[in-house]
Amino acid sequence: MSHEISTRILLKQLAEGSPDDELTFDLVLDSFRHRSYGLFLLIVLIPVFIPIPAGQGGLSGSLISLIGLQLLWQMEHPWVPRFIGQKTFKRSHFINFQRQFDRWLGYVEKLCKPRWEYVFDHAWARFFSGLLLLILGVVLALPIPLTNYPFGVIILAFSLGFIERDGILLALGWIFGVAEILILAEFSGVIIQWLEKFFAYLF
Repeated sequence: MSHEISTRILLKQLAEGSPDDELTFDLVLDSFRHRSYGLFLLIVLIPVFIPIPAGQGGLSGSLISLIGLQLLWQMEHPWVPRFIGQKTFKRSHFINFQRQFDRWLGYVEKLCKPRWEYVFDHAWARFFSGLLLLILGVVLALPIPLTNYPFGVIILAFSLGFIERDGILLALGWIFGVAEILILAEFSGVIIQWLEKFFAYLF
């Protein structure tokens, strides 16, 4: 049985203190320790669910692929560029974020909980997760219509799995991730034709 504090409690602890205090992205990630990959994924995934013009999901996809590479390299904690990691923000902003997401996290923690935690301690599991995230990130970065939400939901399963140490949720991410990649490969010819038309229209 896991003795780790829940994500809700961890966020509440980070929100404690003067609203005028300054926090850094590195500090928040360090607080999540081995769960920081899940938090990083969740942050970069947010734009995927915001209605934006085709092709604008490139940044999220690239960062997700970067996370995948780091898992492939068996890095204990995610690396972020210094200019991002050292960026400061007021604790008041974090307090607002914590309050807005507290109820949602309550629902999530009823569904997601530490299960099959041994999965996260195996190098092969990190390698396989990294490989899938690398591929899913590349696909997400491509200007392919109607792919943001299905791929975003799958990557969200990875994110919540890492954050809540839920091995079952992570396994579901593997299954649906492989299925989506196989479906995409089956229709790759159609996608290539669509991309040719898209770039011909641009140029």
